[in-house]
Order: sequence, then structure tokens, then C-alpha cells
Amino acid sequence: MPKDAERSQIVLPPKATGEPEQGPALHGPRPRRRRIGLFLSLALVVLAAIVVLTSLLIHFGSTDPPAPGKQLTAPAGPLGSFIKPPYNPSQVNALTHLGDRMTYKQLAILYVAHLSLDEKLGQLIMTESEQNTYSDDLNYMITQLHVGGMIMYESHLQTASQARATTSQAQQRAKIPLLISVDEEGGAYVNRLEHIYGSRPGPWEIYQSGNLNFDRQQGVKMAHDLLTLGLNTDLAPDVDVMIVPGTDTVDRTFGTTADSVMKYAGTNIEAMQSHGLIACMKHYPGGLGDTPYDAHDILPTDSRTRDQIYATELAPYKTFINSPNPLMRPGMIMSTDVLMPAIDPNMPAELSHKFMTDILRNEFGYDGVVLTDALYMGGISARWSEPEAAVLAIQAGNDMILSPMGSARTVAVIEALKEALHDGRLSMQRVNEAAARIIALKMQYHLMPATLPRD
Repeated sequence: MPKDAERSQIVLPPKATGEPEQGPALHGPRPRRRRIGLFLSLALVVLAAIVVLTSLLIHFGSTDPPAPGKQLTAPAGPLGSFIKPPYNPSQVNALTHLGDRMTYKQLAILYVAHLSLDEKLGQLIMTESEQNTYSDDLNYMITQLHVGGMIMYESHLQTASQARATTSQAQQRAKIPLLISVDEEGGAYVNRLEHIYGSRPGPWEIYQSGNLNFDRQQGVKMAHDLLTLGLNTDLAPDVDVMIVPGTDTVDRTFGTTADSVMKYAGTNIEAMQSHGLIACMKHYPGGLGDTPYDAHDILPTDSRTRDQIYATELAPYKTFINSPNPLMRPGMIMSTDVLMPAIDPNMPAELSHKFMTDILRNEFGYDGVVLTDALYMGGISARWSEPEAAVLAIQAGNDMILSPMGSARTVAVIEALKEALHDGRLSMQRVNEAAARIIALKMQYHLMPATLPRD
């Protein structure tokens, strides 16, 4: 990601005009003294704000963000505790319109500093509802557990009115706007919206067409269809390279070589994101394309060499993360449970610090949101409980946990994260970093105002 964005500086209020009174003034002009004192107080307050902002940015680590789009301005309405009267309009504007001069990531760091621990941990969850319509349980997860997102499946998407009723109520109740996602790839196997929109071409059919215009049209249509229903995130495209035909790749990939996958997936991502839909590349690090087994049931193993993995499975991620076209850089990446012994012989990739931090973050430079695959899948659940796996996932470098279905399981994950914070297995800095990435993504795609929270 580009690292040329400069940190913003808040402009100090103007100095008081006029010369000070000379000598003792037993009957001097008190109004002038009050004005001078007011401006000095304002200067000190704003200077203190600068110190706080700088210390926060340093505390949270690097603030080099993805290339930001057009910044939003603060909405009208009452101000929170960050600004108190009697500041003049220009000073209020300077402090509330931080988004005009700060990157989304920098502003998100400040935003997260205003959140409670429960709100921060809730943002790290993309939950799944057991009911097919907006329910009391879903409402509890949104309003009390502060979940950062929700995923919808075919049962939640039987009709357009059903889908829109759920998404609109969810967003209305959420204090912080939600990432509302769906696995919509098209094709024969992963078409969650078939009841509403009918069948649509999948990645394999698009690849076989050899037509990038057709590819682009499908990406644009995908964005339109999902956004119309209130869905703002597509957990697609699948950028696994189909080295061997298998359950997890048949009909779901854009070809049998890294070059073909990058050619067609890149056009697809650009089309979706240029029309306002967040795309989520999956399944990092890509080893599902080298196994005939279903990762929903067992832990697949990719036994290729390190050089082979870098040249093929990892190639799409490195390429898209560092694309000169910001619309091809993924808004999100989904990790998955695959074992690649040549790089980490012990941990599934999504729970591996080597894959999630050393390679994806430090080597490839990705600073966006990483979402786990469902942690109840067989490759994970055979060895760890969902709460245990959630802690390991955040430790490894993931930002968001996909899967806890219903409030009871969501509470269990949140409590496990709290316990890990308490006993030192998880750091507050790691939680803040993950929450800030999620908030920055929501600001970047205009799901929420680019400003500090109101009380």
C-alpha cells in the first residue's frame, strides 16, 4: 500500500490581537484580558489535542493506510465530548473535520480510542443469525454485543423484501454501521441469491468465456444486485488456482494458472469495488487449489515446496495487494484452514503467525481487514473449540472472526478474547489494531462518517 500520506496537523487558534497593557493597570480593560485569556486557553487545549493525537498514533503503531478515497465531512448535529463550547466555528470545524486532512486509518485509530472494550471486541465479530428474519437474538448481538458485521446465507435471502427488511433494521439498530456480507460467487455451487436474481455465471464460466468485458459486466451486476438488498460486502472472488480439480475449487476459480486467475479476478474485483461493493479475496493463502478434499470436513494439506507456493498460490495476493490500481487492492481478505508444511508445519494457515503476519502483513504489506473462514469448519473444530480458535486467529494477525452463530456462541468468543487479554495471551494493541482496520474500511466505503464518535 502507498505510504506517502502525511499525518495531519490541527491548526492552532489565532493569537489575540493588540499590544498588552504597559505597567500596572488598576483600572485596566478587563474585557481585553478575558479575550486574551480565552485565546490562550484555546491554544493550550488545541495543543493538548495535538499531543494526544500524536501519542495515540505512536501508541497504535504504523498508520500507513491503503490509498484513501474522497474523505467525508462531519455530519451536522450535537458534538460529543471531544469538543466543548465556547469554541468559535472555525475551531470547531478544524477539530471535527479531521477527515479532511487525515487518512481513514489515522482517523479510525482515534475513533477506536473512544470505544469501550466491549465495543472494540464486538467489532471483531462477523456473526451469523440462526433465524431467517430480523430477530430478538440478532438485535441483541447488534445492540448489546456491538458486532461489527453479519453474514447472510440463502435462507436469509429468499425474497428481496425479506433481505431488505433484515439489512435495513440491522443498520438502523447498529451504533456503528455493519459490514453485511454474503458468499456470492455465481455458478452452480455458491449462488446465495438465486431465489431473488436467478442463476448467474460463476468464475469458471467467466474464465472459459475469455471475455474481459463479460467479466466486468458480471462484476458491475454483482455490485448492483447486492447493494440493492443492503449487502455491502461480497466474500468473493475466489482467487485459488485450480492445480487439481477438487471440491473447494470446481466451478469456483478463474483458471488453472496464477496468470489466468489474476487476469479475470482482477477485472472482477475492480468492477465490484468501483461500484461501491467491498470485495473479499479468498481463500488465503490459496492451498485449497491443490487438494481434492473439502475443507469444511477435514484439514487439507498442500505439500508443495515453498517456491511453488510463492509462485502460484500466493502470487494473486502479492500482486493485488501491491497493484498500482487502488480498485484492484482487496478491501478484505479471507484466510482459511489449510496446512502448508513447507512454510508452517504445525498450524493451519489462518491460525499461523507466519502466514497471517510475517508474510501477509510484513512481507506483502497488506494493512487491510483479514476475516477468518468459519471457525466451525472441520479442519479447525477437530482440534480447537470456536472460542479457542478465535483467540489464536486474532493472535496470528486476523482482524475479524467469521462464524459464531447466535448470541450464545458470540458471547463465548468475546469472553474468550477478554480472558486472553486478562492473562496476557492477547495484547490490547492487537485488538486496537484490528478494530481500527475494520473502522477504516467502513469509513473508506462510506458506511459511516469519517469523524469521531458522538457521545
